Amino acid sequence: MYITYLFNSSGEWIAFVEDIYVFDTNGDWIGWLPWADKEVVTVDGEYLGHIYPGSRLYRKSYTPYRAYPGYPGYPGYPGYAGNPGFMGYSPLPPGTSDVDLSAFSRRQ
Repeated sequence: MYITYLFNSSGEWIAFVEDIYVFDTNGDWIGWLPWADKEVVTVDGEYLGHIYPGSRLYRKSYTPYRAYPGYPGYPGYPGYAGNPGFMGYSPLPPGTSDVDLSAFSRRQ
């Protein structure tokens, strides 16, 4: 399977994508990609963020409401994704912020 690692603006690895599913660095399922774009929603169907070029996961301050995306079914445990290390700093695009994944983790 192909894995895409996702980073915040500081270059810290925060999540990864496998198929349409998004997992945190512990392998906990935190979201998915329901549409044919880069918008990520939580397991509950709430907006989580967007994947930007350079494999960055940022949260837009405003996104128009989209219909409930449904539920894709539980993806199972993805296994060990490895650790890609750090990526360099990248300034946040206007109107975005880093995603706080601690609010979406299932292991709290």
